[in-house]
This record gives sequence, C-alpha cells and structure tokens, in this order.
Amino acid sequence: MPASGVSAAAIAARLSDIGLPARVEEHDRYASVQAEVPESLSADLWREVLEVVAEADRFGLLATSLNDRTLWAVVHKAVPTTGDVGGPSYQR
Repeated sequence: MPASGVSAAAIAARLSDIGLPARVEEHDRYASVQAEVPESLSADLWREVLEVVAEADRFGLLATSLNDRTLWAVVHKAVPTTGDVGGPSYQR
C-alpha cells in the first residue's frame, strides 16, 4: 500500500476511534477518507476531529440542505521522481 494509503488508513482509524466510522478510497493521485458527522457532535469531539484531519493534505466538510454532513480528507500520493527531470531538451 502506498504511503498515502497508510496515512489515509491511519486517519480513518483515528476517526473511527472517536466515533465517526470512516471509509478510505484509493484514487490515481490521492487517497481519500470520508465520514458522516452527526449533528450532535460536541465541541470537544470537533477539536479532536480537526486534530486528526489536520494530518491530511486537504480536508473539508460537505453539508447538504438535508442536514447530511460528510467530513472528507485527502492525502496526495508522492510524485515519482525520474533521472530525466528536465526532459530531453533540458540544458544546464
């Protein structure tokens, strides 16, 4: 599993420990974590949740008019390095 998947799995596990069951999805350039957030989440739990998702590269909260709230976090995959970084016409 790529490092992004490991980081996303760790974030998901910590969210689940807090009481927000989370799911991880692998994509081409990132791994994402999503968890449904109940309306009754206390301020103390919100602080814990924010500490957890702060480890991601990006995070946010999607709220709908139906009172659904989904917390999301994204961990980017590393860009592979190559020996020919400048391309064939690169000159020093």
